[in-house]
Amino acid sequence: MGAALGLCSAAQLACCCGSAACSLCCSACPSCRNSTSSRIMYALMLLVTTVAACITLSPGLQDVLKKVPFCKNGSGSSLASGLVLDCEKAVGYLAVYRICFILTCFFVLMSMIMIGVKSSRDPRSGIQNGFWGLKYLLVVGGVVGSFFIPEGTFGSVWMYFGMIGGFMFIIIQLILIVDFAHSWAEAWVGNYEETESKGWYYGLIGVTLLNYCISITGIVLLFVFFTKSDDCDLNKFFLSINLIFCVMVSAVSILPAVQEKMPRSGLLQSSVVTIYVTYLTWSAVANSKEECNPGMWGIFGVKSSSHSNIDIIGLFIWMCCVLYSSLRTASKSSKITMSDNILAKDTGADKDKDLKSLDNKDSKNNKGNDSDGGESGRKVWDNEEETVAYNWSFFHIMFALATLYVMMTLTNWYKPNASSLETFTVNAGSMWIKAISSWLCLALYSWTLLAPILLRDREFGN
Repeated sequence: MGAALGLCSAAQLACCCGSAACSLCCSACPSCRNSTSSRIMYALMLLVTTVAACITLSPGLQDVLKKVPFCKNGSGSSLASGLVLDCEKAVGYLAVYRICFILTCFFVLMSMIMIGVKSSRDPRSGIQNGFWGLKYLLVVGGVVGSFFIPEGTFGSVWMYFGMIGGFMFIIIQLILIVDFAHSWAEAWVGNYEETESKGWYYGLIGVTLLNYCISITGIVLLFVFFTKSDDCDLNKFFLSINLIFCVMVSAVSILPAVQEKMPRSGLLQSSVVTIYVTYLTWSAVANSKEECNPGMWGIFGVKSSSHSNIDIIGLFIWMCCVLYSSLRTASKSSKITMSDNILAKDTGADKDKDLKSLDNKDSKNNKGNDSDGGESGRKVWDNEEETVAYNWSFFHIMFALATLYVMMTLTNWYKPNASSLETFTVNAGSMWIKAISSWLCLALYSWTLLAPILLRDREFGN
């Protein structure tokens, strides 16, 4: 027991409620930048809250959740004159709305506080990088208080905020995915050019073929299960137009003019974009009318009610993008994908110099105290004394949008329905959001291919 408690020093525990940067309370953790540590902690907060929201959707908790204030009558509470909320079906979704509402407000508040911060010397840096225990308590207290919000029109109004915010995060997600595709291809092509190893070459070909095979299989299955010979024209349009666009951007990626400006551009990036567009197309047609919609997992033969469907793939992609934005540092190639405005930058700070400076300060402040064996135990070093590595305010806005996106994903983008027969219905607006997102993804990727050709006077990364 003593050994377990010894893993956390007093200084590390103090970061939970103090303004010091958190070292994750683990002596085994490698040292990292202050900017990276803070982003990881905010990502952890977002992931923990998402898990809590998922738990509220568990069927086993329905009886417990029916006792919360906005559904205190058990069988249903009044929404408006003549309208009754079916708590047994809706209480889980309404709980997700409230949990995400509080976290969104938290990130928006943090964004407003951090407006104009230029370096960690700003007094507000302590709020950004520390007080983690108080932040979690604030969120938990807010979540508890949110269950006392009367229903009224809260669900319907907050849904529109969720749709707009979710769509905006999808755009950010598209930028991150395109950046990932370019970074992945550049890394593997670079390794092949440096080592001339056949393994990298065959890996490039294998992954590219696999991505295209999955995409083609997905499109065929969508045509089979989500279209009918005499109906479902809108679904046919989405599937056909996206298939044509994917073929076009794949062809553009290997044009001689593109290869001349971007020699490491190729079909691997196109295959990653194609498989993502296939997923977005699936998400779009999965929100079509009932006659053309066997359900989110209908192509796998899984029969379930629309209320129990959760887009697991969407949550996985969302989680990967959140972690990618938290851990990834912008590279030269990020300029062309515009992700350099989202990812952290290398500030040029000297790790050894900063750690030595911090250790000297600690030794002066703790004269005669050798309880830590002469080592400060610091795991986080400040790389933002001269300039911030990322826009703190925009970072919190991005996480607020990510919260709204996960809220809509967990509720499957359904629309609260005022009828007494069904609490949530398929939302036609979400179908168009996903369809437009797929076109934006293709347009963004096409721009990264054509920008170096069209903007000859501008310097892009290799």
